[in-house]
Amino acid sequence: MTTEKVLIKGNYAIAQAAVNAGCQCYFGYPITPQTEIGEYLSGKMQELGRAYVCAESELGAINMVMGAVSTGVKAMTSSSSCAVALMQEALSYAASDELPVVLVNVMRTGPGLGYIYPAQGDYNQAVYGGGNGDYKIIVLAPSTVQECVDLTYRAFYLAQKYRNPVILLADGLLGQMMEPASFGEYPYPEVDVSGWALTGAKGREARKIYSVAPDEKKQIQHIYDLHKKFEVIAENETTYEEFNIDDAEIVLTAFGSMTRNIKAAMNVLRSKGIKAGCFRPVTLSPFPHNRISELALKGKDFAVVEMNMGQMFKDVKYAVDGKSKVDLINRPCGEWLSVEEIVAGVERVMQGGKAYAANI
Repeated sequence: MTTEKVLIKGNYAIAQAAVNAGCQCYFGYPITPQTEIGEYLSGKMQELGRAYVCAESELGAINMVMGAVSTGVKAMTSSSSCAVALMQEALSYAASDELPVVLVNVMRTGPGLGYIYPAQGDYNQAVYGGGNGDYKIIVLAPSTVQECVDLTYRAFYLAQKYRNPVILLADGLLGQMMEPASFGEYPYPEVDVSGWALTGAKGREARKIYSVAPDEKKQIQHIYDLHKKFEVIAENETTYEEFNIDDAEIVLTAFGSMTRNIKAAMNVLRSKGIKAGCFRPVTLSPFPHNRISELALKGKDFAVVEMNMGQMFKDVKYAVDGKSKVDLINRPCGEWLSVEEIVAGVERVMQGGKAYAANI
């Protein structure tokens, strides 16, 4: 497999990376701005003799994925925002049943049906979930088309390694953007699933995967075990990027494709004599609370930049815990916050003002 770079759209990059990762089954339902993922796989999966189903609904798609991964194969679905909302019950089941579901969410604006404008309003939906009970999902947020490839690979690996659902949280801008990217070989070892997968009980004891625990003590232990597992995930898999942090007075913080603009804004601010740095969580769940807390203890202030009404902002404030200042520069959807708007917002903060939300 070549490592030569090709010019490719983000949605197609995710789809091809899923193929390279060994995805054997794709079940989906079309919705803008992620429809190209299913479109691409409708041809590619059939070429390879793998399973592709255009399901009757998002509910059908996510439940088909659960059935497929329970046999140990790699399976994926993709959707967007309001349609992912329909999958929340199934994600709760998948987390409880410890099923390695991979879900790609290419975000659009909401609430409700919203529209196809790019946005980052599904942070809470992905990180905190809309299903019932105490559960956690691994959430990865790419910022480039290359990372659409790299983090799709990682999503499949982490899902199977920890038997936990993983969401790749992209956005409409990134899904439609074209950039050079290289694919290469799937970089992770294959995970042995023979100890739990439902492959027929010939020659071994029968197995069951289910969520119902009609014994209170067993249910309590099950929830404790799920959270202990996520503590291990947080310890080993939390990842982030940081730039010019050592001497920074203010740290611009963003996730996903908005990271591109805060990097450019950081350079402009430094040219003006303002010591700005950048911090970008790659894993939104687990979130890098400890590192942000460390930076706050060193007296660094934060400006959170996101295309929503301040969803990651709350996690940054929680991590800072009053040790330094945290301001928000935001717009709920549509045209991405420009470098100029971000710079102006930071300058207001540095002058003692408030970095209010960008005007329409």
